[in-house]
Amino acid sequence: MQSLATDGRLRRLVPRSGLDFSSNDYLGLAQAPRIKRAVATAMEAGTPVGAGGSRLLRGNCEEHERLEAEAARFFGAEGALFFGSGYVANYAVLTTLPQRDDLVVLDKLVHASTHEGARAGRAEMCQFNHNDPQSAHDAILAWRRDGGVGRPWIVVESLYSMDGDLAPLDDLVALAERHDGFVLIDEAHATGVQGEHGRGLAARYERRESVVIVHTCGKALGAAGALVTASRVLLDTLINRCRPFIFATAPSPLMAVAVLEALAILKDEPERQQKLAQFVAFTHREIVARFGETWSSSQIVPYIVGDNAAAMELALALQLRGFDVRGVRPPTVPAGTARLRLSLTLNVDEAAITALLDALVDEIGAKRSWRSAS
Repeated sequence: MQSLATDGRLRRLVPRSGLDFSSNDYLGLAQAPRIKRAVATAMEAGTPVGAGGSRLLRGNCEEHERLEAEAARFFGAEGALFFGSGYVANYAVLTTLPQRDDLVVLDKLVHASTHEGARAGRAEMCQFNHNDPQSAHDAILAWRRDGGVGRPWIVVESLYSMDGDLAPLDDLVALAERHDGFVLIDEAHATGVQGEHGRGLAARYERRESVVIVHTCGKALGAAGALVTASRVLLDTLINRCRPFIFATAPSPLMAVAVLEALAILKDEPERQQKLAQFVAFTHREIVARFGETWSSSQIVPYIVGDNAAAMELALALQLRGFDVRGVRPPTVPAGTARLRLSLTLNVDEAAITALLDALVDEIGAKRSWRSAS
């Protein structure tokens, strides 16, 4: 612990307070009255809090099946399977579907859950340079030259959680199909935010047999859990062979109710997605006006500081001014890129965004070590 403290990487749990510039509740659905009413109504009708067992035992509830059927319709997929979290879903897919002779090819900046799943799985694994299809192609070719005979699994996020940039999905899907492989697309930060009615950036690939997509429910959908959408064959494989699915107690049926209502809200209230898009455009215009540069093009806005301790000091300074801004340090981000991860949600307004950026300018001016290292 002392070494972490010395390097500015010691983590502590801190209560939430101040204006929300750190959560992933992008559409403000975590406190949505419609979701609260849906859950309350379900409880009154007898829906249990806990499933009471795994899905293959008595834990398979009609709420799970209703959500999965609607999710498949909503996302345009052949089928869907509900997991307890995005972490579990990524881990489950990568420890089950890639086989011993396959290769898992990870973008270097994908979520930790995919790295852990790849390490725990049967297939060989390697990494490619962030958002670089040629680097992924080179890795696959090198594997083939060394005798690789299985299928490659390219693993990416559609919208990256710490940099706020988008993956070149067309090129990566084409690359996987060229090599008779698969793509796992983690839509965690795009579901609900990007695409028509919030269907995500990968919606056009939903019915391809070579594509598996993870839609996290604990971010823009305001609930918890994750939906894996894929072909029926791959979903049946998960049901029969996926240990995190077979041996885990099923997610709460009430959470399935909450996610189902969140999907309905995405269809019924497109103004939420539209308002967030306005906030994103406003914020990036204001950043250019103040700093003369852009930091991303999405609702995730990183301000790179570089030094771990300096990033945390800057975050604390903004917290003391009433803004819930968190510093992010390695290993969550690469060494030397400690940052503030500013998150835009409907829990604030343009006045709050303006106030935060003004405060950031003030604090940066007060200490040169807080100037962006980007």
